[in-house]
This record gives sequence, C-alpha cells and structure tokens, in this order.
Amino acid sequence: MAPKATPKAKAEAAKADEPSLGFLPRRLLASVFLYTLTAAVLYKMAEENGMLALVSSHLRAAPWNPLSKPCGLLDRQEFVILSDRIVIGKGQADGPQPGAGKPARSKRVAARPCLAVHVRGGMIAAVHTSSAAVDRHAASKVLLDTRPDLHVLDYGDAVVAPGLIDVHVHMDEPGREEWEGMATATRAAAAGGITTLIDMPLNSAPPTTTPAELARKAAVAAQANKTHVNVAFWAGLVPENAHKPGVLKALIRGGALGFKAFMSPSGIDDFGHVSPADIEAALPTIRALGVPLLVHAELLDGDVPQEGDPREHSTWLAARPRRFEKNAVRALLAALREGASNSTKPGFRVHVVHLSDADLIPEFVAAKAEGLPISVETCPHYLNFATERVPTGDTKWVDGSSGLMRLVKCAPPLREEENRYRLLDGLRDGAIDSLATDHSPFDPAMKLPESGDFLAAWGGIAGLQYALPSSWQPTSLHGMNLTWLTQAWSVGPAQLAKLDKTKGRLAPGLDADIVVWSPDQAADTSVEALQHLHKVSPYIGMSMQGRVLATFVDGHQVFGEQQGVASAACGSPILKKRWW
Repeated sequence: MAPKATPKAKAEAAKADEPSLGFLPRRLLASVFLYTLTAAVLYKMAEENGMLALVSSHLRAAPWNPLSKPCGLLDRQEFVILSDRIVIGKGQADGPQPGAGKPARSKRVAARPCLAVHVRGGMIAAVHTSSAAVDRHAASKVLLDTRPDLHVLDYGDAVVAPGLIDVHVHMDEPGREEWEGMATATRAAAAGGITTLIDMPLNSAPPTTTPAELARKAAVAAQANKTHVNVAFWAGLVPENAHKPGVLKALIRGGALGFKAFMSPSGIDDFGHVSPADIEAALPTIRALGVPLLVHAELLDGDVPQEGDPREHSTWLAARPRRFEKNAVRALLAALREGASNSTKPGFRVHVVHLSDADLIPEFVAAKAEGLPISVETCPHYLNFATERVPTGDTKWVDGSSGLMRLVKCAPPLREEENRYRLLDGLRDGAIDSLATDHSPFDPAMKLPESGDFLAAWGGIAGLQYALPSSWQPTSLHGMNLTWLTQAWSVGPAQLAKLDKTKGRLAPGLDADIVVWSPDQAADTSVEALQHLHKVSPYIGMSMQGRVLATFVDGHQVFGEQQGVASAACGSPILKKRWW
C-alpha cells in the first residue's frame, strides 16, 4: 500500500503539473510588437486616406471641445464662404472670368457653377454647386436652412480660389535673419494670398544639407507664434552629399520634400554647386526616393569677358549668356536619358527653376513628349521686366517720381522684351508648368546703390508679397484667365511637392487653404503695406491689378484687407517624415 501523500507533497505535485511558462514573456513581447505594428499601419492608412483629418476636423469644430480655439482674425471653426467666382482648381473656373485666353491644360469643364465653400475644423467639408440660373444665396439656402447657426462670409463677385503655394522662397533663417526671417516672410505670404511656402536650403546658415540642419530649421519653424502660413523645406544637394545615398535618404526621412541644387556658383560659400557628374551620381537615389530635384540650371563654360560699363544691365546680361542655361538643361536631359532604366518611384522629376531663356521652351516640350520626367517654372519678374527698360546704374532702379527702389539684378538675368513675350507664350501653351517668386531678400546695401555696379551687386529679387498681382497683371494681358492662374500657382506646385492630397484645390477633405481676391482692383503696392523685413522690391509703387482681400490657412483667417495680418501666427511646419 502506497504511503499517503502529505499536503506539501500534493502542492509540489500540483505545481509540477502546471504548464511551463518559460515562453510566455517572448510571446507577450511578440504580441505587443504585432499590436503596435498593426496600430501604426492603421494610423498611417487613416492619415493617407484622409479619415484621420476628417475626424480631427470634426473634433476641432466641436463647440464642447475646450482645446479647440480658433486662430487669427475669425472667431469661428466652421463657416461658409459665398462668391460668384469660385475657382476650385480642377481645370475649371466658375462664374464670369476676366482674361480671354483658353487655358491649355483645362481637362475638365464645370457642369455647374461653384458658389459656396463649407469650411469645418480646418478642412473643406463641402463645395456647393448649382445651375447657372441660381445665385450664390439660393445655392447655399439648403445648407443654411438646416444649419442656421453657420457663419456666412459673402464675398460677392470676388474670386475665391485655392491658396497659392510658393515652392521657391529663401527665408534665410536660421543664420541670416538680418536678411529676412520666417516671421516677416510668412507675414508677407499671408498678405499676398500664399498659404504654403517651401523654403530653400540656402540662404540659411549653415545651409540645409544634413539631417541635423534640417531638424534645426524645422524646430525654428515650430516655435510658438513663428509662422503665419504653413512652411515646408527642400534639402540641399551639394558635392559633399551627392555621392552619399545614406545622407540623401536621411534628409527625406527627416521630412524634406525633395532636393535643390545649383549647377553654377550659388553666391553662398558653404553651398557649393554640383557638376553634371555629381547629379548623375545622386539621381539613382533620388529616383528611388520618389521626390523631385529642383535645379538652378546655369552651367558656366569658362570665363566670359566682362566688357562694357558695369553700370549697364546689358553688361550683366552679356556676362550670363543664354548658352549657360542651354548647357545646364541639356546636361540634365542627358542625365535623365542615361538613367531611364533605373528604378523610379512616382513623384520623381527634375524641375528647372526660374527659367529665363525662352529659346529652351521647344526643348522642354520635346523632352516631355519623349516621356522624360522634367518640369519647369518661371518667375513673375521675368514676365514684368526686360533689360531694355532698366536704367543705367539701376541695381536699385530709382523711380524719379517716388524715389522708391526697384531692384532688378538676378540670375539668370532679365532678358529682352521679345523674350518676355515668348515666356508668356510658353505659360499660356502649357510648356512652362508653374510659377514661383524666387523670393531672395537681402540687406539693401548689398545691391551697391551708390556705385550701381551690376557685376558686383548681389543678385536676387524680393517679391513674395506681390506674387499674385505680379502674375495676374502680365498673364491676363496675354490672354490667360483665372483657371490658368490657379493651375500655375496652386495645382501644379502642389503636385510638384507631393502635397496634392491635401492642398492645391478646393475639394471636400482637403485643407481649407483659401485666397480671396479681386482681379479688378489695384493691388496695394505701397511701402506701408509691405511686410518684408526690408522695404525694397521692384514692385513697390507699381500699378498692378489683383488685390488680396482675405487669406485662410487651415481654415484660420490670417489676413484681411481691413484688419491686415493677424497678430497670432497660425501656420505650422509641414514635415513629410518617412518610416523607412
């Protein structure tokens, strides 16, 4: 007969029969990892398909939310904008338009006018259309009858359009705040109807060519009450990083939208220019990243004799001949053809900035027909000014009637009047894809106003606040209309920067970035209205049509014609960080 088990023995036996727990900590860790990964993937999907933004907009607009406070001039998170002329940015402009030209890139035609935009929590909740026989009040009646509490902003026959996106701006911060700075640059943008600007990697000091400098610049932009519109960043492509795929990938992981390179000396010692070989070395990585490469396309081919009077703009023009631009563009096209077999993600393209030489327009047309990923912009100053009209010694171009400075030296240079007309032709025909200001502010003394020496003066034009009228004035006279302007300043730039899922159009689910302006009223070009740090610009005192009446950034009114720029800065940095 077996001995009777003691209580202690029974407990030990029961313990021995329990399942082994040795692998449970590992299983627990694996479960936590999988749940975290699943949550992250779902969050990313909700972010990309707009669901996250939609939920966020409802929460921001909820009256019971104590954390949701309006910013700017309008004490509302939800409102309706009415107008007889709303341009939604899908290739059509609704309502009567000034400008007789037919836009070359209008793919779709509106069946019904768009007369009301419903904004809620920073997003566009709805765009209301109606038949041509119904006015804006009747079109919005159904909505307002069901929501009588909605605040209404009636802009009559003013144009309501997507906010401008300026992809070519030098804010000079951190490091050269004495030239401009983020606060004044974004104030000027708000006053000019620009709702998003993308900062160049120079002239900040040091330039944005490393992940550390990108993070430093983003941190400055994120400071409280710093930016009045949304800002994003290009990273610099220089000889030091062009052959380092790891650095280029890290810059995009850190949130840069793409790269900017110079093929000629930049004027900044710590931002070197790249050779065609440097570009060819970097292109496979940039292609694989699916981001754009913006290029200052001038390739110097040796010393050009600097003969003639340095106080004449024609001397500066001769020192930067057309062949410099041709050399660079043809080298870029050759590099694209050479690397055509490399793996390429959607979003990659080479984008030539500030085209000056209209001779190149047929070459861009041919390259696009060939299927090469190439696009091109020009700037308002090339559409308004010509070398024949620059007075002697006018690095400052003093207007005898007002004594105001009109600073016109830039690179590539202003060219002849007939070239200006051919650039306008290229814009009208769709060969030139977009516009940007290339806002390049400076200490006025750098223009050498006393000597008037074009060869020695700093090159750059400050025109950020005047983007809209300085574009509308020449293009409307050349037969282009509101639809075209929206394509060049909103739709096209959003596509270039890969922001088109949230910006560039007036459509449900997109950010409520909106400009309200009058094409029929004169722009305010007075010194008193100018928000740039230095009150110098070639557009001061210039007669131009196109007056900005209001600007909304993420649904916040940041500018009003009567109130001016809001004291509170409602913008924020845009960092498209990658997970890989």
